[in-house]
Amino acid sequence: MLSSTGDDRIRLVAMAISLGVSVGLLAAKFQAFRLTGSTAILSDALESIVNVVAAGFAIAALLFAHRPADRNHPYGHGKMEFLSAAFEGGLIAFAAVLIIYEVVRGLVDGVTLRSLDVGIVVVLGAGLVNLALGFFLLRTGRRYDSLTLVADGRHVLSDFYTSAGIVVGLLLVSATGTTWLDPLVALVVALNLMWTGVRLIRQASAGLLDEEDTALLDRLLAVL
Repeated sequence: MLSSTGDDRIRLVAMAISLGVSVGLLAAKFQAFRLTGSTAILSDALESIVNVVAAGFAIAALLFAHRPADRNHPYGHGKMEFLSAAFEGGLIAFAAVLIIYEVVRGLVDGVTLRSLDVGIVVVLGAGLVNLALGFFLLRTGRRYDSLTLVADGRHVLSDFYTSAGIVVGLLLVSATGTTWLDPLVALVVALNLMWTGVRLIRQASAGLLDEEDTALLDRLLAVL
């Protein structure tokens, strides 16, 4: 069972908020994709699927990570949070691969766009919501020392940057009528997601393998 400390409850509430918001934004983005046929908006929606799955997995990780030590786990279950962060990083990288596939298909088959004004409004609104959510998760994760919340916050913020780039791209498409810019924007999104996923996996691996934290050691030495 989860420990009864207030900090644990706050972590779980934060992740529950993240899950609920992610589900709502996922529905909005897929509706925007159906209306517009935009590969760029589809890439944003695919990332939102990752948000939903990762948030659900993170809640399970938080429930497990803060269980007290037992005979089989004498040092506790805290490293479950590193596993959660690595899982989220892997999902982000996988979403990038799916987006690249859609980009190639869009460039080969061509793209037919429609109702871009509606799509721009939806993506912009979703991006602003993710901006607020991302900062909330980062602040909460750092305050309550939760790598899971920090990882999810960084992922959500990357979703905001994704949405911002997509809005700029769609505005250019709308202004110029150059439809091939749409899959090009999606490709930029995919490369950014790949970088974010690799960074998360790297950070989680360092924790799982007990990598030396040079910055922390330097601070301790300065204090001593």
